[in-house]
Amino acid sequence: MTKSQLKTGLTLLATPIGNARDVSLRTLDALREADAIACEDTRVGRRLMDIHGITLGARPLIAYHEHNAAHILPRLLEMIEAGQRVVYLSDAGTPAVADPGYRLARAVIEAEAGLSATPGPCAAIMALTLSGLPSDRFTFGGFAPNRSGQRQTFLRGFVDAPGTLIFYESPRRLAAALADMEAVFGPRDAAVARELSKLFEEVRRGTLASLAAHYTEAGAPKGEIVILVGPAPETVASAESLDAALTEALAEMSLKDAARTVSETLGLPRKQVYERALALK
Repeated sequence: MTKSQLKTGLTLLATPIGNARDVSLRTLDALREADAIACEDTRVGRRLMDIHGITLGARPLIAYHEHNAAHILPRLLEMIEAGQRVVYLSDAGTPAVADPGYRLARAVIEAEAGLSATPGPCAAIMALTLSGLPSDRFTFGGFAPNRSGQRQTFLRGFVDAPGTLIFYESPRRLAAALADMEAVFGPRDAAVARELSKLFEEVRRGTLASLAAHYTEAGAPKGEIVILVGPAPETVASAESLDAALTEALAEMSLKDAARTVSETLGLPRKQVYERALALK
């Protein structure tokens, strides 16, 4: 890429999600030719440049993240409007996907300045590729709230979403998040992907309940986590069949066991079945 091929304005650069060799040649060219480089974390950006033998020289290396965006954004816009070629890279993956890059992109669009991007790695798409779940239609949910109650409220907004659901999660909240997803979505197929493109890459597949049980027992894993939840079952139980199944189950089981059994049998969210069991009881 010559200087004339890197457009003036802002170029969003997709960077590796783990393996440094996954960077594209266009991204490396852009890093060489940019007038200024903005990074979510300048240490991460500098390390990527060092690995690939790219010198910074006298060019500015600017930290831009959610905590300093209000202060740094006007500076970046001023440089862009002055005709400079500015690039932005997040810590890993494609900018604007679950990171502050989208605010910068919106500001550039509103300023009617140039905006371009180099395609490349994205943890959500790689995890979907490896999950074995339907990939013809999917919804990206990003990060769910930390607290269980808020998380379940957030997740209920995805109950009727078609296709596979994709979420990012912290390792230490993984078991609790999977349990909340099972309570909200019911007994769906799912997968947990971690350390994608790295040495200890792993994709564990099963139901939400079995995955929640595994990580509850095994403890928090290491690495960045992607949770994938398969589509809802095509058959939906009627209110009459739900009540009939619960009445039969409650005659022989505790309320909790009856709700779990009927939820798994009918493919309905456990929370919904439990609340109906309470009403019948």
